[in-house]
Amino acid sequence: MSDARDTVFLFDVDNTLLDNDAVQGDLGDHLEREFGRAKRDRYWAIFEQLRAELGYADYLGALQRYRLENLDDPQLLRMSHFLVDYPFPKQLFPGALVALEHCRRIGPTVILSDGDVVFQPRKIQRSGIWDAVEGRVLIYLHKEKMLESVARRYPAKHYVMVDDKVRILAAMKQAWGSKLTTIFPRQGHYALDTAEVAKYPRPDITVEAIGELAEHDVSTLAG
Repeated sequence: MSDARDTVFLFDVDNTLLDNDAVQGDLGDHLEREFGRAKRDRYWAIFEQLRAELGYADYLGALQRYRLENLDDPQLLRMSHFLVDYPFPKQLFPGALVALEHCRRIGPTVILSDGDVVFQPRKIQRSGIWDAVEGRVLIYLHKEKMLESVARRYPAKHYVMVDDKVRILAAMKQAWGSKLTTIFPRQGHYALDTAEVAKYPRPDITVEAIGELAEHDVSTLAG
């Protein structure tokens, strides 16, 4: 985008548009059913260790690391099939795509997400989110540190960021100040962790569910 728009809407994905907690629950159930509780627990331990190292969730990376401990286990192929072929549309929060369309009437909608370069794009594509934002998708390692890149790719007079993590919203607000309106959907385990939420300044707008955004007059958010 070469010309600055009045308003650009930025949306997170996991637990903002898509119920990632439910995806993890299904994966955990699958691992226990197919491989047993011990292997399930070991996978999640590796997953959390890798997330601490990288700063984002890397499901396939955790599987690759798990494989190093189980080089002769053909069952691992079934685990990868589950991840790659997961039916993500069923985990879209009610009204998520409607909210995207509602905001798109005012300004471009852009996905701004953290994640790896294989699984996260596939999740966004298979869920229908990619098409809903017409391919405007940005995936970084730490998106709150990439705001100059975001502004260069999608210049605007004002931005609106929708994210379930108040930590991310606070970091972006500190960087962009009054140029940014923050919207906090109280969905998922991060958003419902009251102790974690209390550590940061209150977002500009809080909604209980992403579908509520479609009922807001988002034209008033610019500036």
